[in-house]
Amino acid sequence: MSVFTYHLVKTDYFSALRILFSSPKSRNIPGLIHAEIMTVMTLGSPIFSPSRMLIRQIAVFAQWEDESNIENFLAKDSLGKILSEGWHTRLTFMRKWGKFNKFEIPDETTESENPDSPVVAVTIARMKFLEIPRFIHWGRPVEKLVRDHPATTLSLASIKFPNTVSTFSIWKNQKEMTDMVHGHSKVPKPKRHADAMKERDRKDFHFEFTTLRFKPISEFGEWNGQRNIIPYLKNS
Repeated sequence: MSVFTYHLVKTDYFSALRILFSSPKSRNIPGLIHAEIMTVMTLGSPIFSPSRMLIRQIAVFAQWEDESNIENFLAKDSLGKILSEGWHTRLTFMRKWGKFNKFEIPDETTESENPDSPVVAVTIARMKFLEIPRFIHWGRPVEKLVRDHPATTLSLASIKFPNTVSTFSIWKNQKEMTDMVHGHSKVPKPKRHADAMKERDRKDFHFEFTTLRFKPISEFGEWNGQRNIIPYLKNS
């Protein structure tokens, strides 16, 4: 079974731009199925603000044949060595909605043995350019909902020009996450996500879009001075 990783690292402007414009090719990295490299954004921040797009912060979402390939990449590849200075989590697939090309997403689903165990959610989409203003209108309230939700331990967005957008969030347990999705959370304006999904169903924002749910199996490193970001996992 393949393993997914999500990496976060802060670097200098030159290195960040070089990474963004030289995305790794799976044929050149043993065991890599596909990777998306993006610039980190702050969820819910104003569109025109310095905090919206954090140029020096890089997010990488990748799929691998197995963990030995991840270890080899982090130890020997030039990009891998940079990413090894940041934080990452390793993930096993549980469930998907939608479709996104290049990743090899299984059709079968698995359920967590423990409903109180943490889950990770990743969304990734290719935007329709003319729908971006409408997407921002409906999407920013959802960003704020996820950002401020008491059941998330880390949440952020990311972007790759011209039209790839993504979100990443760690949830204390699956029920809290699904309650948020369906508008049942005990927070102000809980239906923001459900309302946005209805609008997407009415008229899609994307060429392709998927929401993925994962079981985290390990985490490594530090992000913004924090370790042990995922509940019940040991930090390495």
